Amino acid sequence: MKKWRKLTLFAVAQVILLACIGSALVANLFADIAIHNPVSGRTKEQRPAALLDEPRLADLTDITLTTSDGVRLAAWYFPSQNRATIILLHGYKANRSTMLPIATMLIRHGYGVIIPDFRGHGESEGQLITFGHDEVRDVEAAFQYLLTRSEVDPERIGLLGNSMGSATALLYAAENPAIKAVVAQSPYATLEDMVQANVRRLNLPTFPLAPMMLFFIERKFGFPANTVAPIRHIAQISPRPVLILMGGKDTWVNPGGGQQLYAAAGEPRELWFDPEMGHLEFHEKRAAEFEERVVAFFDRCLPGKQ
Repeated sequence: MKKWRKLTLFAVAQVILLACIGSALVANLFADIAIHNPVSGRTKEQRPAALLDEPRLADLTDITLTTSDGVRLAAWYFPSQNRATIILLHGYKANRSTMLPIATMLIRHGYGVIIPDFRGHGESEGQLITFGHDEVRDVEAAFQYLLTRSEVDPERIGLLGNSMGSATALLYAAENPAIKAVVAQSPYATLEDMVQANVRRLNLPTFPLAPMMLFFIERKFGFPANTVAPIRHIAQISPRPVLILMGGKDTWVNPGGGQQLYAAAGEPRELWFDPEMGHLEFHEKRAAEFEERVVAFFDRCLPGKQ
């Protein structure tokens, strides 16, 4: 009887060991997929004809930016008519063309925009995605370019980001006091929250897969995941204003992250929470209200000289 008990315990231990090894292999594979964006697999850049027929987009200019660590970025620039300019930041494994509808909206109201492809995205160099850690250098390159433009008032530069772009916007604004206002649509509060949300999207158990993924991501990056946590830095943006947009049906990030970021932010701060919205749906499903709110926010926070 004791022999069978030992054999049973041994078999159970083997099964647990194999399950752990299998989970680790899956987590490592998912981590690799998450942080790499090969050029061959990227979404192609598109300039929708309906947008390009907009007369105000005639001045669309292709530019190349170079970051402080030597990465070459593809970008579009639209000159400002009111001397205020917004840096637009796209989301994870997207590209600058996804920001054209918002760019067109801002241009209608006289704003200039600069839209870079993040490193490892679109037509920019690199294949590694760091979820904001290195991408802040891409935002800095766009900011430095704006300082060379005579039509741009350096006291009237704002940020608007989508998803990973919004998290990066919050991280960068916390570093650069020259950024005067931030709009963050569907941001994640922490990298851990984002990983957990996306494991749930695959209908897989968050434990142990999410912690294992974070473990492998940290080892591949060489820096701790908690450094990519807008919630730890958002308070540093105050007294510059922040507008956070979060949908209650978001499955790409934790919907509760919007309230957490709002609670952690200093004044002035605004939260537009809509329980019916999914990820990045505000400018699609609430287009008129999105335009009204966002433009009013930038008009108020980036005022021209009287």
